[in-house]
Amino acid sequence: MDNRVSEPGTPLPSGPPAPRRSRRLLRRVLITALTSGVVAGAVLAIWPGIGPQAVSPPAPGPRAHRAQLRAPAQAAQALTAVTSGMPATLPALTALIGQQEQRVRAQPQDAKAWAVLGTAYVERGRATAGAADFPRAEKALETSLRMVDEEQNLQALDGLTALSLARRDFTEAKRYAEQAQELAPARWSSYSQLIDADTGLGDYDAVGDSFDKLMALKPGAAERPAVMARAAAVYRNRGWREDAVAQLTDAAAGARTPAEQATYLTQLGQLAFERGDLQDALRHYDAALRQDADQPAAPAGRARVLAALGRSTEAVTAYRTALARRPDPRDALDLGELYESLGMAAQARESYDRVRELAQRETSNGVDDELVLGRYEADHGDAQQAVERLRGEYDRQPGTEVADALGWALHRVGEDDEALEYATTATDGTKGGGVRSALYAYHRGAIESALELDGPARRNLQEALQISPAFSPLWAREAKSALAALGNPPDVAVPG
Repeated sequence: MDNRVSEPGTPLPSGPPAPRRSRRLLRRVLITALTSGVVAGAVLAIWPGIGPQAVSPPAPGPRAHRAQLRAPAQAAQALTAVTSGMPATLPALTALIGQQEQRVRAQPQDAKAWAVLGTAYVERGRATAGAADFPRAEKALETSLRMVDEEQNLQALDGLTALSLARRDFTEAKRYAEQAQELAPARWSSYSQLIDADTGLGDYDAVGDSFDKLMALKPGAAERPAVMARAAAVYRNRGWREDAVAQLTDAAAGARTPAEQATYLTQLGQLAFERGDLQDALRHYDAALRQDADQPAAPAGRARVLAALGRSTEAVTAYRTALARRPDPRDALDLGELYESLGMAAQARESYDRVRELAQRETSNGVDDELVLGRYEADHGDAQQAVERLRGEYDRQPGTEVADALGWALHRVGEDDEALEYATTATDGTKGGGVRSALYAYHRGAIESALELDGPARRNLQEALQISPAFSPLWAREAKSALAALGNPPDVAVPG
């Protein structure tokens, strides 16, 4: 071995070829460089402005500077939320996205950063109805999986499950959630996502299995409110309203962050609206917005309550404000029906046109909007097209919502015998349709009335109005008219 040290500038003596270890190292460097090129391509695909010619932004003003000072704390809060399945505020999500974008620029091989970024995109897309975030999420999550495969990448699996749920792709959501559950069987969030997926697929036995496993866990204090909220959703779908309210009330009381508390208060508002307690619903929605002004579902929920209270002008304003902030085709459909109930045909048509526009935008970003489009077409467009859409959707994802919508669409084209089969599935607890929905009960009653099944029709129409007398500005009125047309039940002869 030559231990001589050469003088500066003196060539080193020639020696043997580089050892095999050095060649392996060189190979790894080349592979890393090639992989980095793929990842760099992903970065450029997600943010096309990145690159050597990118122009530095101007220096921030005082307000922007204060926001920059708050951003690290907000990003840390959102990081904890998105990695544990909890809600986060929109400003916190925006801060986290900015932080993770910077991280993957600087460290494009950081699989966890890509996974967190993708999950944050999903949550921001949900919060804003900005489906354009979903392709970005998909690219970021797939980039993470190219570095660490599905058998180990729990954060990416969580993100892909959340993305599939946001897109209403319940089959894919179930696949990813099952993989995550196998990796971490003691984690509550995997069971929660499985429950959502199986609910969308109409597999209520699987929902029960996952729910039993979830309730057998011993969540920590920080997770307990979220587990209670998940229990409330299952109880609601089983028709156990009092249990659902109790669980959500405790969840809201135990929430650790304003975003979490606002989410549970919003869900309490939804439950109150569904049972016809409008003042209680309004109180919960207002409380949710005080906790988190960007809470996604509360503004449209509040508009729905105002419409039910007969405060139509306020309701229209509230819907328009909600749609400006979060352009959701389901809310546009509700606004159109409010306009129609008020005799404002031109405004209703404009809102219905927007349903198509918003649904088309979501569909282009991978969202399955066949349900909302089927509902729209059944009542305000081409009912035969609604049947075709909803048959396909039910074949793929036979959940309760789709069963109700398909039954109603079949009624609209005069296929009432088949319509009743689906309406019964949506309302019969023994078939999975345990949720107490005034709309579902109205649909079933109207179908039964068309079939001259007066007794069952009367019972279901009465139930719809007992559940919530003002469940819809358009359809509650129709339910009352249909019930009045049936008249009183015939007198039963008493044996002499």
